[in-house]
Amino acid sequence: MFLRATNRKKDGKDHRYFSVVENRRVAGGKTIQRTVLYLGEINDQQQAAWRKTMAVFDEQQQRYTNLSLFPEDRPLPAGAVDGLQVRLSGLELRRARPFGNCWLAGELWDQLELGRFWRSRIAGGREAVSWEKVLRLLVVNRLLEPGSEFRLHHHWFVSSSMDALLEEDFSVADKDRLYRCLDRILDHKTELFVWLRNKWAELFTADFEVLLYDLTSTYFEGETAENPKARRGYSRDHRPDCLQVVIALGPEGAPTPDGFPLAYEVMNGNTTEQKTLLPFLERIERTYGKAKRVWVMDRGIPTEATLATMREKEAFYLVGTPKSRIGQHEKKWLDLPWQKVRDSVDVKLYEHEGELYVLARSHGRQAKENAMRRKRLVRLLGKLRAMRHSLPVRDQLLLRIGAARKAAQCRIVFGA
Repeated sequence: MFLRATNRKKDGKDHRYFSVVENRRVAGGKTIQRTVLYLGEINDQQQAAWRKTMAVFDEQQQRYTNLSLFPEDRPLPAGAVDGLQVRLSGLELRRARPFGNCWLAGELWDQLELGRFWRSRIAGGREAVSWEKVLRLLVVNRLLEPGSEFRLHHHWFVSSSMDALLEEDFSVADKDRLYRCLDRILDHKTELFVWLRNKWAELFTADFEVLLYDLTSTYFEGETAENPKARRGYSRDHRPDCLQVVIALGPEGAPTPDGFPLAYEVMNGNTTEQKTLLPFLERIERTYGKAKRVWVMDRGIPTEATLATMREKEAFYLVGTPKSRIGQHEKKWLDLPWQKVRDSVDVKLYEHEGELYVLARSHGRQAKENAMRRKRLVRLLGKLRAMRHSLPVRDQLLLRIGAARKAAQCRIVFGA
């Protein structure tokens, strides 16, 4: 092992950052490097201490070399930090690592025939390790222990059994190789979504009659200057101060009938929900043709014009009714009889202008809502009793009442 220094210029000043790096021997007599520990920016005294700590005597080579342990029969080097003497002849290396989970993930990879799919699309040239194996390593890591590519390279690969399953050495987990692999697969995203949809339908005889459609967002804490899609928009994470991207579920294959997504689309962070539905509807029909699909959406996604267009296309949908339209039909719903569909669920059906309205009443949901309100009310009463004993001044009392009201999400009415 050795210390590696990296120079970076920040705010007009030069900074030196250090890492502990080790060399690993791979096939072909080559050597690749793995970062063992990131030290950050250290001063000259700390740098000297680290170098003295790692400079030790190798008994086999009869010379000083870079090792992490010190022989028992030799004194510690002067200035060594946290040195440890061990009896090298009594050491026994036993590498305990999980195998079953990695093997099962590989079996899932084979069941979906992803190896055959990717070998024909990211065939390597003169690379010693095939890109299909690098991608399999990335996928298994995401499935078992999601993390960054650097963490896979730094920690996860050496603690897993993927080297034995892939029949490759540490070169398959080279940091730069992992990043380059992600760049190679991006162009085949649409083909992959279609492949996964067909495989899921083949394995589980799924018909994809129900299409769940929703959007979410994720934000970045940084400038993200190299991401053109990062924009400011409606933040579902309550971080309007950060740039974000909007993620839509399923423009190519939609989720499985069990709700597992097989496709996604990343859009600009300022994309509004109402502008996304019709383009995705056209893309699905263009890819798979028209079919008897049911679109299930939140009521904030489609506009009335969008729903009218979907009716013209004879597309089926299930969406929540806006509160502004509920009042228009409320009187007609009151006279309709309740129909029991489950032990605790009753519905009323009402048809108007080619649309079927479903008014649902769930006794279990009602009991849950009442319990939640009762819990918030008890918490609010407890805080009000505590304020009565402390008797703060008027301004502090109003601030505490406002905070308690917000936490309890209740309406407080003050008498004269």
